[in-house]
Amino acid sequence: MFNDIVQVNLSGSEAAKTDWGYASRFGGEAAQDSAIEAAGGGDMKLFTIGYGGRRPEDFATLLSQHGVQAIVDVRLRPDRASMGAYVRATSADKGIQRLLASRGIEYAPRPELGNLFLECDDWQQRYRDLLQQSGQLLTGRLSGIREPFCLLCAERDVTMCHRLAIADFLFRRGYVIEHIA
Repeated sequence: MFNDIVQVNLSGSEAAKTDWGYASRFGGEAAQDSAIEAAGGGDMKLFTIGYGGRRPEDFATLLSQHGVQAIVDVRLRPDRASMGAYVRATSADKGIQRLLASRGIEYAPRPELGNLFLECDDWQQRYRDLLQQSGQLLTGRLSGIREPFCLLCAERDVTMCHRLAIADFLFRRGYVIEHIA
């Protein structure tokens, strides 16, 4: 389930409660801090963001403000974005690659992490099941990407996006997660 995500304010070490019941599952804020320490002390950090409804310049500014070093594009078809600034172009001088390069942010497309089940009513459960069965294989190409990196998808609301399931999977492997609103 999505109840294991912790959101951390990177300006401090205190964990913030999320809508997914993390505090109640682990017994409150003190337990949250213990869970962060147990998960690697918060050394491995990642962000998630959805670009939907954002102006490209505002999007790039948010990434810079959070110190994001690389974008991991988890869209199944990044070449079909509805807004040109977010499309994966055939050359680095266009689309999302250009937008990110202007801020010194690397671009790493990982379509194997795309949501194959988007058209299904029960896509969230199906995607969690996929990660449970094949998550190590699907996330294997994340190693070597500059950190902190940020999982990118189109859906702005993380609770309605498969990147939440990816973040949960990675949290269980020692990452500290922050969803950029």
